[in-house]
Amino acid sequence: MLFENKTVIITGASRGIGKSIALKLAKEGANIVIAAKSVEEDPRLGGTIYQTANEVEANGGKALAVQCDIRNDDQIANLVQKTAERFGGIDVLINNASAINLSTAEKLEPKRFDLMYDINVRGTMLLSAACIPYLKKGSNAHIINLSPPIRDMKKWLKSHVAYTISKYNMTMIALGLSEELKPYKIAANSLWPKTTIATAAVNNLLGGEALMKMSRTPEIIADCIHYILQQPSETFTGQTLIDEDVLALAGITDLSHYAHVPGNTNFYPDIFV
Repeated sequence: MLFENKTVIITGASRGIGKSIALKLAKEGANIVIAAKSVEEDPRLGGTIYQTANEVEANGGKALAVQCDIRNDDQIANLVQKTAERFGGIDVLINNASAINLSTAEKLEPKRFDLMYDINVRGTMLLSAACIPYLKKGSNAHIINLSPPIRDMKKWLKSHVAYTISKYNMTMIALGLSEELKPYKIAANSLWPKTTIATAAVNNLLGGEALMKMSRTPEIIADCIHYILQQPSETFTGQTLIDEDVLALAGITDLSHYAHVPGNTNFYPDIFV
């Protein structure tokens, strides 16, 4: 199996994109560390770290469920320590956990700004830093941040400046780490979908059922991660990737099976693309 004995930390893995990545890599024999806050199921969101862990084991992987709020320094340290104790190291970090609020600057509450900054920027940065000593000893080590390419800046800054700067910061972290960690052959890239992905955030916060019908399944991101992690970390680094482009590199051009509603061909473009 491609990722047998490879240890992968995935934040926000109790549901949605993070869970899909976990199950995809589990089928290839990976050790999956499910890092998220959810230990009791919220009916509006669905999923807990323990449910994902059970499915990872059923899919052939080894699972470790760790409750972790990446805003908390002690919980980050605990996550990394427990991962190292259980599996002996870390080969991959997927920074998937994120908070979203599309309010304008005038209408954004300070606590909502703090939430996005603390999760998207601070949490991504500090967890990445905590993993570096283990990634240096890892095999074909990768960091992947789920964040967008930095382009059309004025358009996206105008629309929702606080969310935009938080997501752009995640991408800048990936680009910065790609340069810092080149001597250690650790790759760092960002990945973003071209169309909306059918997740709880889309259903509950953004467009509801109408937008869900125009979305793709989280499996499209999982398949991209599957391809990226096969690439040599020494050279496949410092990129701001879009899912369709990654799949094209993998030779996958028929994307019809990723439609959330089978047969749909009318997809809604994600922001930042």
